[in-house]
Amino acid sequence: MPAFLARRLRDAVCFTALACGAVHAAPTASSGDGVTVYAVGDIARCAYPDPKYAPAAATADTVAAGLAADPQALVLTLGDNTYPVGAMKEFTDCYAPTWGRFKDRTWPSPGNHEYYTRGAVPYFQYFGARAAHGWYSLEVGTWHVVSLDSNLTGAAHAAQIAWLRADLASHPARCTLAFWHHPLYSSGGHGSQTIMHDAWALLAHAGAELVLSGHDHDYERFAPQDADGYVDAAHGMRQFVVGTGGAYPTPFLLTVKHSELRDASRTGVLKLRLREGGYDWEFVESSKVTTLGTAPPDKGSGVCH
Repeated sequence: MPAFLARRLRDAVCFTALACGAVHAAPTASSGDGVTVYAVGDIARCAYPDPKYAPAAATADTVAAGLAADPQALVLTLGDNTYPVGAMKEFTDCYAPTWGRFKDRTWPSPGNHEYYTRGAVPYFQYFGARAAHGWYSLEVGTWHVVSLDSNLTGAAHAAQIAWLRADLASHPARCTLAFWHHPLYSSGGHGSQTIMHDAWALLAHAGAELVLSGHDHDYERFAPQDADGYVDAAHGMRQFVVGTGGAYPTPFLLTVKHSELRDASRTGVLKLRLREGGYDWEFVESSKVTTLGTAPPDKGSGVCH
C-alpha cells in the first residue's frame, strides 16, 4: 500500500473510533437570521499566464464582495479547486491570487483533478488543517455541515462512511448540509456518479436537508429525494450541482429525473442563507457564457425536517 494511503487509512481508523476525534470546527456564530455560505466547485483553470484574466477571478470577485459585506459568511469549495492536475504550482500561481484571497474563510473538499497528482498531496498541503484527512464536519450557526471525499475507494471509502455514520449519530441536528465533488445525480456531461450512494443514504436516514456537488461544469437543482432517489418533498434531500466556479462550461445531456432547473449559461456561485429551521438559496452570477434565451438566476427557499 502506498505510504500516503496508509497514513490516510490509519488516520481514518482513528477518526472512525472517535479515539482521536475527527476534525470538528467550533460553532460559527450566527445572527438571528442565519449564516451566509458561498459554494461552488470547478474553479481555477490555469490556462492564462495572468490569473486576473481567468474566469476564476470573476467568481472570486463575486465571493469577495459578499464576504466583505458580511464578516460571518463562509466559503465551501466543491472540488476541482485547480486544473489540470492539482499541482502545487496551480495552487500558488492560479488559485492563490484569486480564491486564495479568502482562504482563511474557506472550507474545502477535493475533486478528481486534485488526485491527478499522487495522493492529492498539494491540495492537502495548501489547505492544511482545513483539509483534514479528506473529510470533516463543522457547525455553521445552527446547522451541522459535513465535507466528504468522493474520490476514495475500498478501505479508505469504507472508513469514511464509518466515520460519517458516527459523526451523524454524535451530532444530531435539525438542519444538516453535506458537500463533496461527484454528484449522485446529474444531467451534465459526466452524468450521475454512484460512488457516494451509501453516504447519501446515511444522510437521508439522518434527516439531512442539502447536498452540494460540482464535477459537471453547470448549475442544476433537484427536487428533494429520499435514500433511493424517489421524490420526497417532506423528508428528502435537495441536491445542487454547482460546477460554475471558473472551469470551461459544458452542456447538459439527457435530463435526469427529478431535475427541477438547469443552467449552463453563466458562471457564478451558490449563495445559501442557513437559517434556524430553514434555508434560502440564490445563484449569484459572475459572468455570462451566453446571452441567448437566458432566464434569471435561480433562487428559492426551503425548510428543515
